[in-house]
This record gives sequence, structure tokens and C-alpha cells, in this order.
Amino acid sequence: MFHPIQPNNFSLNRFSKRVFAILGLALTVTPALYGAIGFQPVTAHQVETSGNVGATIHIEPNDRPRAGTPSLVWFALVKRGGQAIPLSDCNCALSIYTQPQQSGDRPIQQPALQATSAAGRANLPSATVTFPRAGTYEVVLRGSSKTPGAFNPFQLSYTVTIAQ
Repeated sequence: MFHPIQPNNFSLNRFSKRVFAILGLALTVTPALYGAIGFQPVTAHQVETSGNVGATIHIEPNDRPRAGTPSLVWFALVKRGGQAIPLSDCNCALSIYTQPQQSGDRPIQQPALQATSAAGRANLPSATVTFPRAGTYEVVLRGSSKTPGAFNPFQLSYTVTIAQ
């Protein structure tokens, strides 16, 4: 699901604007190319926001998780303005749900988060997750600041499709 970022609601630095412009072009052109060759991509690099916090989800290897195989799930977590939120500053929790989800459903996994380094950043929230079978899952990252007022509590939800 795509959630546009409103200019008055979530400011971006110049580098982030370039990244979003490139992603926008890729999101416009790529589906047409995939459709032409009959390929269905895995949903990856989704950006979600909640209050003054935003994050991009990444799933290794290569944003193409497979059922029954451990995958590293990590988040580029930032405050409004682009300042990174390290795991050490966040009371974060990760939950994995099967889809479709019913009200009251319990997560199938709640893996412990650990710090990882990726994309030139350190102390990123991450967890190793094994999706049990092919299908659609909801990955939910919840958190609050360890320092009162540094950022608002948040809940970020991502729909992820897992291949055989």
C-alpha cells in the first residue's frame, strides 16, 4: 500500500527527495515492464509513516524472501526531517501476522529485535524471520522513544508477499 507523504506533514532532505523521485519513476515504469514479461514482483522497500516517524522495510536476501528460509528483516527508521532513529533509542517490537487477518488474531511470530548494519547505517532494528509458507503476511513494527518526547509512539504495518 502506498501512502503519499504530505509536504507539510513530513519534511525530506534533498537526498531523500531524489530517492523518492527515482522510486516514483521506478514504481511507474516497473509494473508495466513486469506485466509485459509475465513476472510478479515481491513487494519490497515499502515506506510507511506514523506521526513524526517513518521507515522503509528491507528483507534479505535481495527483497525476495522465500517460504521456509530465514530472512533478515530490517528497517531504516527515521524521524521527521530525516534523522535516523537507532534501535538503542527505541522501545521497538516486531509482530508477524498471516493474511487475511481477523480482529483478535495473534501474531504467528514476535521475533526479538537486534541491531544490524546495512546501507551505510548502524544500529538498525532487525530480526531474523522464517515465513512458514508462501502467501501474504503483515509485518508490524511498533515503538516508542526511550527518551520522552524524542519522537511519538508509532505503529508501521507492511504487507509482504512470500514466494515458494
